[in-house]
Amino acid sequence: MRRVLITGMSGTGKSSLISELSALGYKAVDTDAGWCDPQPDGRQRWREDAIEALLATEDTGMLFVAGCEDNQVKFHSQFDRIILLSAPAEVLSQRLATRTNNPFGKSPGQYRRFLADLHDVEPRLRAIADCEIDTTIPLSQVVQATLQAASA
Repeated sequence: MRRVLITGMSGTGKSSLISELSALGYKAVDTDAGWCDPQPDGRQRWREDAIEALLATEDTGMLFVAGCEDNQVKFHSQFDRIILLSAPAEVLSQRLATRTNNPFGKSPGQYRRFLADLHDVEPRLRAIADCEIDTTIPLSQVVQATLQAASA
């Protein structure tokens, strides 16, 4: 089984991509949907036991897992490919302000944290990613680029 991590900052389109991949019949998991535990500081962490079980289950040819949590680094070696989704800060800011499926980034404190993460975390993700996809292109093209990168 090929395991692919889709990562990136808030607003890059991880959830939208996972939804599209799932609609195409791929096993695609958005870790924001029940795979994380909230932390006292407002962040969340992957439920490590659940992620371990997910990655150990070989019931498909290709597994896509989307998320961006501090403890995901523990699992990087278990992924065959790591794909970073990105977009310019202005685009991400607009997406956070207008999205309706996730409240993160709407309060001033969360938005400041988003900007700090964009500055501090995204470069670290870029350094370990096998490829980067700019999500300012149409979602259908992001899906195609993801499938190509996953198969490389």
